[in-house]
Amino acid sequence: MAWTLSDDLDAFRAHAGGFLRARPDVNTTTLSVSSTLAALGIDVFGDRPPVFGWWHAADGEVAGAFLRTPPYPVALSAMPEEAAAALPAALAGRDPAPPGVNGPAAVAEVFAAAYRRVNGGDVRVLRRERLFRLGTLRPPQPAPAGRARTATAADRDLLVAWWAAFRRDAGLPSSGDGRMIDDRIGGGRLMLWETGPDPVAMAAMGAPAAGAARVGPVYTPKAQRGRGYGGAVTAALSQAALDAGAREVLLFTDLANPTSNALYQRLGYRPRGDYTSYAFAR
Repeated sequence: MAWTLSDDLDAFRAHAGGFLRARPDVNTTTLSVSSTLAALGIDVFGDRPPVFGWWHAADGEVAGAFLRTPPYPVALSAMPEEAAAALPAALAGRDPAPPGVNGPAAVAEVFAAAYRRVNGGDVRVLRRERLFRLGTLRPPQPAPAGRARTATAADRDLLVAWWAAFRRDAGLPSSGDGRMIDDRIGGGRLMLWETGPDPVAMAAMGAPAAGAARVGPVYTPKAQRGRGYGGAVTAALSQAALDAGAREVLLFTDLANPTSNALYQRLGYRPRGDYTSYAFAR
């Protein structure tokens, strides 16, 4: 049982891809990020090269995977806790100072504790999230004023500003946003809710991977919040994903925001598991 580390995306997808695709829901982050790197370029998230890895269990089968795309933290798939515990030491010579880790709650907790033992320093919980999977879609009734439409290149400047605002609000780094926005516009995977001529909310979605599409980000400017626009545009994009053939539609919510958690459950999303992000300081 051991980790194999690599800077080769093709090798990562060849070795770990089958494992990740077998559970595209719980492995959504590692699966979607690796697919984005393949589609948009290895430098889409930053200039520093990514690091990848996969864990071989005792039977020789791959049973876990991770990736890190600087400046972002380590992203963990589902994996045995022993794999999560062994990873910080395996990473120490390759990527000794990641800013944090995120992944399924139990394995992220094990990784964070092992990281502190190996590297010292402060480890703190940054964010707790819940992964939801769409069951039967139930659009808001009554619908708010306005209508959904697919974003176009003419909306790009507004979308760049909103995407950056979403990242600021969430405390996330901003890197590669322009390429990701262009990809979603080009693929018809970015929708706006508008009242009259003006957009009032947006929802985006990454390219489907192994039949699973994940909604995010969803953003409504502060002046327009509390009117149902975010829920309406999320429902419209979720329906578009189903119409395009997605077998699973997913999204993450911040557990500190009970309003959004309740909203998405009203739309038909059901919990699939909890995820935790930790921040490291040395």
